[in-house]
Amino acid sequence: MVATDFHLTAGAGGQVEDVIVARSLEKTYGDVRAVRGIDFTIRRGECFAFLGPNGAGKSSTIRMLSCLSPISGGDLIVLGRKADIGERRIKERLGIVSQDDNVDPDLSLMENLLVYARYFGMPRAEAEQHAEQLLTFMQLEGRSKAAVRELSGGMRRRLVIARALMHRPDILVLDEPTTGLDPQARLLVWGAVQQLKAQGVTIVLTTHYMDEAERLADRLVVMDHGRILQEDAPRPLIERTVGREAVEIWQRDGGDDQAFIAAAEDALLLSDRHGETLVLYAADPGRIGQNFASHGLAPERMLVRPTNLEDVFLTLTGRDLRE
Repeated sequence: MVATDFHLTAGAGGQVEDVIVARSLEKTYGDVRAVRGIDFTIRRGECFAFLGPNGAGKSSTIRMLSCLSPISGGDLIVLGRKADIGERRIKERLGIVSQDDNVDPDLSLMENLLVYARYFGMPRAEAEQHAEQLLTFMQLEGRSKAAVRELSGGMRRRLVIARALMHRPDILVLDEPTTGLDPQARLLVWGAVQQLKAQGVTIVLTTHYMDEAERLADRLVVMDHGRILQEDAPRPLIERTVGREAVEIWQRDGGDDQAFIAAAEDALLLSDRHGETLVLYAADPGRIGQNFASHGLAPERMLVRPTNLEDVFLTLTGRDLRE
């Protein structure tokens, strides 16, 4: 299932290449420093993702660039203007998809979209036509008169995205947009994001799904404890941090990690253990296997697989559970 072809004419906001620029950006809540002097730049027409465990500072950053929370320090420029809480000239050019499906359950799908359009002064006829296009785009056609309470969770999520696009925003902020969706609905949302990006809409994404970030993001940052740990395009970041392939070794009794690590020698970039599995991130996994044989090591089970963004995430932020 893929999104229906759709064309969105984004707002006329000038030709500034860098649409969001943060320098030494900070956010504090009393004595808590949620964001600690971070720098990043988001370019027009790209998908830029913020990754990090709970409490990393992602949501605080998103709220500041969405003009929903005042900045505590540094500079934050959005679409050529200084971001500040209540900055209407920025907010009217942003489409916000929050984690909550905060549509009105007592209204129909069409009524939800038309009420939202009124906030931006759209003429009724234009709003109705655009709403029909968006419902088709998110594969909700034929349900315009249905009440929101009749929708599945996936349909409600798609309605929230449609609503965020009603006023043709320059920047679409997606805060964990596919949480709880089934695989088919996730693919539809991914297809919609790709189409919007191709039309010049800038996408700001937060997600806990590493495959989603790897597929959609042109560039991303990994945050933890209010700081940016790494920034790059997904694949270069993966290869720089954990190499191209990982060797997973499983031993029934846990085995001797040091014997395998020592045998890997200079083919090894770094190692990690989780549960009964030792993971060796390799510059040359083929040579690791040869080294094991020459040292008389025969793991009970060994898997060689491509590295991914989850490997990077866990390497940088650790495996401890965050609440």
